[in-house]
Amino acid sequence: MFDYYRQAIRISFVALLANKTRSFLTMLGIIIGVGAVIVIMAVGAGAQSLILAQIQSLGSNLVGVLPGNSGEDGPPTSAMGIVITTLTYDDAMALKLKKNVPNLEEVAAYSSAAATLEWGSNSFEGTLTGTTDGYLGVEGGEVESGRFFTKDEERNLSKVVVLGSEVKRDLFGDSEAIGQRIKIKKHYFEVIGIMKERGTVAFQDYDDKILAPIITVQKLIAGVHHIGMIRAKVDSPDNVDRAIEDIKITLRERHDITNQSGADDDFTARSAAQALDMITVITDALKYFLAAMAALSLLVGGIGIMNIMLVSVTERTREIGLRKAVGANNGNIMSQFLLEAITVTLFGGVIGIVCGIIISFVISVVANYLGYNWSFVVSFLSVFLAVGVSAIVGLVFGLYPAQKASRLEPVEALRYE
Repeated sequence: MFDYYRQAIRISFVALLANKTRSFLTMLGIIIGVGAVIVIMAVGAGAQSLILAQIQSLGSNLVGVLPGNSGEDGPPTSAMGIVITTLTYDDAMALKLKKNVPNLEEVAAYSSAAATLEWGSNSFEGTLTGTTDGYLGVEGGEVESGRFFTKDEERNLSKVVVLGSEVKRDLFGDSEAIGQRIKIKKHYFEVIGIMKERGTVAFQDYDDKILAPIITVQKLIAGVHHIGMIRAKVDSPDNVDRAIEDIKITLRERHDITNQSGADDDFTARSAAQALDMITVITDALKYFLAAMAALSLLVGGIGIMNIMLVSVTERTREIGLRKAVGANNGNIMSQFLLEAITVTLFGGVIGIVCGIIISFVISVVANYLGYNWSFVVSFLSVFLAVGVSAIVGLVFGLYPAQKASRLEPVEALRYE
């Protein structure tokens, strides 16, 4: 039996090498399909590692509160661009009280508005972020020169601003910025601090931040009474769940929500760990969906294999008749052509895997060169699926040509011109 299959494999190679160009073109659909699956799975895993690393860099003891209910696992309504006005500055201050949420170290509230900063003939367009004096305690970062605004300045509509390092360079160049007055809309703000250069963390560029007291931004710039978000830092990762429950209880009491199940909540409170889990589910689903779409090209490759194998059966009709005349049965002929189809797809699959790994590696090198924390990940599952699917494609699409070859009558086959 072993000698039979070895001989069959040898005949398959001879038949494939007899027309190298046609064999390669037959494999091309499989190569592209398998390579695409490998690349998409690897790129998906790399992108996922980048996203998760960025979020983890914020810390595992952060809790975010957004306006709008999210249900069990979905994103809050406000995350989809819908303006929800259910959170207020006073809500953030209530969470800051130790009697309400004892495990919170610091709380920061946020309200933003598009703004153009003007100083002399220079201008800078960006987002003005209104926040509270707890910003540094929650977000981290350092003031390189000057100072951050105080609680009194936050509450008294003080027109002061703290600039990110990039904003300072674009607006003032090498000139001294501390003490200067810049114009935002119709109001003049005094620059009291410059943040130390920090770069991008969790997809936020901290160097182009423009920070001002939240109430000043709400009343003088944005003209709103609600806030966009609350972030809080918990004293320990072990106390995050307890802190989230205390936050929910406090906000339900303030918003007169009696249903404690969460169904009527007009806010969403989640930890960084919960956000990671949700993002992982979303990115996994997207990755496998795209891989499935790429795998459709294997169907095209399979049709190409069937077409070429049918041509091969026609070309080798006399050979089939001769083999049957000397004793080969239907099973021998069928297994021979099936083996050839599977050989073509497996070779195409192997080449596709190699090409996919090389392309994935190049993408990871380029991404890391550009400064992204991109992991090069080629999972065993993607390789196994690629090989398995390519073998199944060869088997399925080679079955009909093999059956057609095995059913030829020896006498008619020998007469074929």
